[in-house]
Amino acid sequence: MKRSEVRELLKKARGLSLPELEKLIREKKRELMDLRFQAAIGQLSQNHRIQDTKKSIARLLTVWNEKRKGGEDA
Repeated sequence: MKRSEVRELLKKARGLSLPELEKLIREKKRELMDLRFQAAIGQLSQNHRIQDTKKSIARLLTVWNEKRKGGEDA
């Protein structure tokens, strides 16, 4: 994931409400599960996508925790 894509993801995440952010995190976790299944059966050609998705989830969880602890203005 490029730095510009990371910045865009974080900008988008910080603009979301907590329920919307939780939904996005669930979608990313589902994507990770699908990628793991693809890797297990040998269909995944871009193995780096698993690591990128895990990092995206961690970034989103960080934003979620910031909002949860600091309120919506964080």
